[in-house]
Amino acid sequence: MNKKNIIARYLHSSNWLEKLKCRSIADVSFLAAGEYNENWIVTATTQETTFHRKFFVFRINHGSQLGLGAKQIGYEFNVLSALKNSSVTPIPYFYDAKAGNFDPAFNHGVLLMEFLSGTPLDYAQDLDYTAKIFATVHTQPVPEQNKFIYQQNPVTDIVTESLGLLARFNAHPKKEIRHKLEVYSNEIRKLGEEYAAAFAAEPQIIVNTEVNSGNFIINRENNTAHLVDWEKAVVSSRYQDLGHFIVPTTTLWKTDFIATQEHRLHFLSRYKEHAGLENPIEELSLLTGILEKTIILRGLSWCYMAWYEYTQQDRVLKNNATFRTIERYLDNIEWFLQ
Repeated sequence: MNKKNIIARYLHSSNWLEKLKCRSIADVSFLAAGEYNENWIVTATTQETTFHRKFFVFRINHGSQLGLGAKQIGYEFNVLSALKNSSVTPIPYFYDAKAGNFDPAFNHGVLLMEFLSGTPLDYAQDLDYTAKIFATVHTQPVPEQNKFIYQQNPVTDIVTESLGLLARFNAHPKKEIRHKLEVYSNEIRKLGEEYAAAFAAEPQIIVNTEVNSGNFIINRENNTAHLVDWEKAVVSSRYQDLGHFIVPTTTLWKTDFIATQEHRLHFLSRYKEHAGLENPIEELSLLTGILEKTIILRGLSWCYMAWYEYTQQDRVLKNNATFRTIERYLDNIEWFLQ
């Protein structure tokens, strides 16, 4: 049985669509897949009329970057639930961590959420949109329940995470790259120690940590902008998102954009304005810069780890464009680390 039919059967058995006042499924179509999730668009007719349609994203999990195993899909649901009043993230409806009992295709769980139409961001013209999204998300209250992973010192925690990625596969053949990244990690760790007090003084907020251009949905017709894909969100410093957004390992992932100093300062100034911060722009720029260097370490360490995964036969999801980018980054590691 193909995946479309399995999804339709699952939705009929779960009664999720009925709870959302839908009558029947009109269509199920593939949307996109990342390294750990695949997404399908579900088109449903409403109870009012068969001519009216509602659209949903049915998300199938295949793994966890956070090491959460079977808890990953529930973790993402909880993050989205905490942000549902922001108006800049998709609304989550239901999740099922045990959907594998229905079919092995859903062995790591499934999630149903709002579908948002639009296009990926254009760095050259959408910096104001993204600054407002970040400011909106970062001013949302963090639930008191201990549901999320906390990274109170983002630099130290990301260095630790990166070293874990580098050490994951002992049989990895690219030993020279691993050595260069381990040396670079020592430089970043020292930066983290030097500025630990500055990061500790910052409020702990929900941050996405994976803010590449494809995770933004811009709808110019409706003048709306959203940030999707919250699988790796943590509670930490705002500079995780600010640094990740502007750093070359992010901007070059799916585009050919490299932020100039003017782009960078414009983005940070607009963020400061939308977030109502009193911090001097020089402080924002300094701490964002430290996280930029840190995110480069994490991004290249992930590429190193993922290169090995991609070359193994048993990987569930493979994206040829992603693998080409991984190889391009590793081949140009000296430029990123300069």
